[in-house]
Amino acid sequence: MNLNLQWTWFHRLGSPRWFYQKTQRWLPWLSLIMLSLLALGLVWGLAFAPQDAKQGNSFRIIYVHVPASVVALAGYYLMAIAGAVGLIWRIKLSYMLMRSAAPIGAALTFVALVTGAIWGKPTWGAYWVWDARITSMLILLFLYLGVMALRHAYSSNEAADKASAILGLVGMVNVPIIYKSVDWWQTLHQPATIKFTGAPSMHPDMFMPLVVMIAGFYMFYAVTLILFTRIEILRREYRSSWVKQLVENN
Repeated sequence: MNLNLQWTWFHRLGSPRWFYQKTQRWLPWLSLIMLSLLALGLVWGLAFAPQDAKQGNSFRIIYVHVPASVVALAGYYLMAIAGAVGLIWRIKLSYMLMRSAAPIGAALTFVALVTGAIWGKPTWGAYWVWDARITSMLILLFLYLGVMALRHAYSSNEAADKASAILGLVGMVNVPIIYKSVDWWQTLHQPATIKFTGAPSMHPDMFMPLVVMIAGFYMFYAVTLILFTRIEILRREYRSSWVKQLVENN
């Protein structure tokens, strides 16, 4: 009986209609939390965090660069796992989440690359070098774009979803390579600021606003993913009676 209840809950969670209705209530609160965290983190990091002893104020770009990079990597895992759930259990919502996650992840990866280039010019003397971390992040951008391109490469949603999910799963091998690249190869890129096995390499006065910004970017990702998924649900379910009713009521 308990197993049946778990499966019922699991499939209910995967219902596009259930997701659309529930997230309508979540969005205002999530948006408020997102805006509060981003505002606090930006003001704290840009105005009150002390200057870096070597880089001066140019280090402050990390308050955008690092959160964008962290969330882009985590977002790829979410996209790939959503695709795997779709392949295994054929839950429609998981494919919708996968498709919605791809452009958000691509945008965050692009921001990470651009801000890294801006930081690299005064630090390394060049906007771009074929560094292991930077190159693997560029590959991440191509993987995101590949998933997006497959969406339009097939006339059938089902075929496009399966192909995108397979590419997403194959590309997961690149994420640990990105994280460990500064340890495995000689690289110009500085070591990881946040480590799972040790203390951060930054002073707490610089590190704490960075944590707030990362949290704010995660909330931004959540809000944007919900909005994109709601649009995808309406696009795919426009023939459903509940969507027709929703349109009539509005």
